[in-house]
Amino acid sequence: MNTLTRRGVLQTAATAGLLATAPAVLSACATGGGGDSDSKSAQGDKSDANPLGVKDDAPLEVVIFNGGFGEDYAKAHEAMYKEKYPKAEIKHSATQEIAKTLQPRFVDGSPPDMVNNSGSAQIDFNGLVSQNALADLQPMLDAPSLDTPGKKVRDTLLPGALLPGTYNGKVFSLNYAYTAYGIWYNEKLLADRGWQYPKTWDEMIALCRTIKAAGLAPWTYQGKHPRYMSWPILSAAAKMAGPEILVAIDNLEPNAWKHEAIKAAAEAYSQLAVEGFILPGSEGLDHIQSQTEWSQGKAVFISCGSWLESEQKKVTPPDFRMAVAPTPSLGKGDKLPFEAIRGTSGEPYIVPAKAKNANGGMELMRIMLSKKGASDFMRKTSSLTCVAGAEEGVDLPPGLTSVTKALKASGSNGFNWVYNSFYRRLERNLVDAACGDLMTKRINAQQFVDACQKGADEIAKDTSITKYKRS
Repeated sequence: MNTLTRRGVLQTAATAGLLATAPAVLSACATGGGGDSDSKSAQGDKSDANPLGVKDDAPLEVVIFNGGFGEDYAKAHEAMYKEKYPKAEIKHSATQEIAKTLQPRFVDGSPPDMVNNSGSAQIDFNGLVSQNALADLQPMLDAPSLDTPGKKVRDTLLPGALLPGTYNGKVFSLNYAYTAYGIWYNEKLLADRGWQYPKTWDEMIALCRTIKAAGLAPWTYQGKHPRYMSWPILSAAAKMAGPEILVAIDNLEPNAWKHEAIKAAAEAYSQLAVEGFILPGSEGLDHIQSQTEWSQGKAVFISCGSWLESEQKKVTPPDFRMAVAPTPSLGKGDKLPFEAIRGTSGEPYIVPAKAKNANGGMELMRIMLSKKGASDFMRKTSSLTCVAGAEEGVDLPPGLTSVTKALKASGSNGFNWVYNSFYRRLERNLVDAACGDLMTKRINAQQFVDACQKGADEIAKDTSITKYKRS
């Protein structure tokens, strides 16, 4: 997440303008090097202890997205880097406006050495990749793990962790946080009321009626970012028809969004609005506001990724036991079981091709991908990473415990999509708008799939946008 993905403040009009013209703006910073790091990057002698050839006294600049994960984890990783390279001066900064802050620096050829390119105001990845503005991360992935003997870094990662950052076979983005996307609820509330989490959509609707009769709102959603509701719609559709429909969407295949399973899923979730199961006023709330209403017990269910617990920890009551569950099955004929859940890596980190210390940026990534670095991240953020086994020995909070259980139960039935990485505008603008209309009853399910397909067709026909293929 996927990947996530998200969680930033609303994009300003100025930033929206920058992102809308990202390929053109970034053309000035094309390296012509096919994504390889700039030849003028600081170089040191390579050795077993320094496989990336980091120059030990080269300054390192890091810019972090200041979102739900905060920045303490990043400062801890930088301290690990400083311990290894004590002569290096590290410049750290954090912002919620990544594009507005950094896009001019990509254009003039002076980007930082590593960037957490996340949030609603991130720089469009399609523009960055198509203009060769990012370093290929293969050297870092093929380097030895810092603390898993006998393994390359890439061999320590969870299955599918590299998919969201892979463009035509090259990895240009490290998606660090491993995220489960599902329906969140307060486990204690359900237990106290004697309610069971529904495994089918009919059971969900029946429970929503019971919840409403008890004086609670069954659902809320991130009204100013309604694409959060596209996640359970696509998940339910993939479980119904099989994950191949997600590959068709990723590849911009004709009429992919018009698949009957997507229409059926859209009809199901639009029922929440039609029957009045959504907390009044949700359409006017941003992600933090809606999630706060939910964590204060004003609504029972919300769609989100597993960064939710970390993002809400300051306002969540101590007796609130967060739990995540898969989307309910639409029918008995679903191709994937109820337990199947969307799991993916998210929270993207990049090394600009023209970074002055690209090797240092990759070395910081290698530190992040050590078990020590990953475990520290988990303790500070209550979020999983893409490093396999990093949770061992870590005391996990309730929400993250439920995530590990859900991923284990899902097993090989997990699924994901990457159209939102390939074509950010398709999700953040076009699908987002369609979801907003669907969840406020301005359009029906058929109009929803028509609108999404129209948006996908616009992307497919736009020759200024580089296209990517997922197998």
